[in-house]
Amino acid sequence: MSELLSLQAALNARIPALSGDASGAARRGCPLSDLRDRLRRAGLRPTRQRLSLGWLLFGRGDRHLTAEMLYDEAMRAKVPVSLATVYNTLHQFTEVGLLRQLALDGSKAYFDTNPSEHHHFFLEDEGQVMDMPDCGISVESLPDAPEGMEIAGVEVIVRLRRRAGARRQS
Repeated sequence: MSELLSLQAALNARIPALSGDASGAARRGCPLSDLRDRLRRAGLRPTRQRLSLGWLLFGRGDRHLTAEMLYDEAMRAKVPVSLATVYNTLHQFTEVGLLRQLALDGSKAYFDTNPSEHHHFFLEDEGQVMDMPDCGISVESLPDAPEGMEIAGVEVIVRLRRRAGARRQS
């Protein structure tokens, strides 16, 4: 419990309140309490591990990361979790709609902290994911869904790679 309290104190000092309502407006109050409420509304018990990983996931705005990236962050933050717990938590958060899983690279899954429908750029050389600006992309002439199925959504991923000789911008 003392680990959670010290985590709460550190994060309260650095991270603005998490948005907790449908409009995305930040609520005033204790960020840890906001996260706890968010987990409960999603039907998840706010365990110490879920709260700790939730802080790391949602405390920095919209981002895209793999389980390994989150595990590394947890280790640096001295959050005592296993890689299996990180995977389980990411999948639980995805199942209840707090995260969106992206199928970008066959070797690893990326998770988006913005679960709304939007499209992505994937920088293949760097394994980096970026939100695509809303530019009115439309997908026409979709095939009919198989019998008994319906289309749940369409995701556009534009894969990018640097041209030969192009330099990375910092």
